Amino acid sequence: MSETICRNLRISGRVQGVGYRWSLCAEAQRLGLCGWVRNRRDGSVEALVSGPIEAIDALVLWAHRGPSMARVDSVRCNEGNAGEMGTHAGFRQIATY
Repeated sequence: MSETICRNLRISGRVQGVGYRWSLCAEAQRLGLCGWVRNRRDGSVEALVSGPIEAIDALVLWAHRGPSMARVDSVRCNEGNAGEMGTHAGFRQIATY
């Protein structure tokens, strides 16, 4: 069985107003991950993701390209705090921070 990990992603570039959050949410759900994604006021997108390391690695690779209308300049991936997940199961979009 694969190890479960938690990662915080910060994606910058043209990632707001192009369906990035919706697409990342759909990809995370397809991969069976838990967590959330949100826009940030600085123009970036942030995601907190928990699940098997292989699935998170696949999402990080996807995050580098995003949906067709996006232009991804960078993806920062750091250790995440699983305590910020809340009690909600699955993957969802949350309010801008």
